[in-house]
Amino acid sequence: MSESLLGPTFLFRFSVPCRRLEPVWTPRGVKLSDQHVLPSFGELEARPLFADVRAAWSDAGLSFSLRVAGKKQVPWCRFSRPEDSDGLHVWIDTRDTHNIHRASRFCHRFVFLPFGDGRRQEEPVAAFVPINRAREQPKPIGQKVLRVLSEKRVDGYALAAHVPTEALTGFDPSEHSRLGFTYAVIDRELGWQTFTVGPEFPFTEDPSLWGTLELAKE
Repeated sequence: MSESLLGPTFLFRFSVPCRRLEPVWTPRGVKLSDQHVLPSFGELEARPLFADVRAAWSDAGLSFSLRVAGKKQVPWCRFSRPEDSDGLHVWIDTRDTHNIHRASRFCHRFVFLPFGDGRRQEEPVAAFVPINRAREQPKPIGQKVLRVLSEKRVDGYALAAHVPTEALTGFDPSEHSRLGFTYAVIDRELGWQTFTVGPEFPFTEDPSLWGTLELAKE
């Protein structure tokens, strides 16, 4: 009997609920309950789990929280190189289109780093990163539109981030209640924790490899 070389995260398309929260962001960030936890289906392939990732939505946008534990080293974060830095990387397609291999103007990549900015590189970073090989780019956003807060912990860090509606081309929950979505928590010490497939697949630029967030209204 031949053994398949493709893991279960490649063979299935995963969809999970994202619960509504009001307010979805405050000047102090966001506190998300256990109902807002996002799974890492890489667990099906025995990939490492070292991060607690949560998400919520409202008409004002999407918010995320991240807690990384088990670290002995300081995260590698650079304002000038967000796409290569340790932190939370999020991909969102406001049209949930899975039959394209190159990003459309509705596809976005955001990066949130616990550190890397400021004179001592101790301030968090929130950045929009263009998706490689995209057919079109979403509308441009201002540098201060995205929100991020972070806190050092003994064995890692905690982070809260917000992507407002104005940063999401085509975001309209009343008409499109499903978002193409994936995330990667990247850590040079601990590895990659992802929503679906791992870095052996080109999910960073291929929307067909993303899962789905269902914007639950209850």
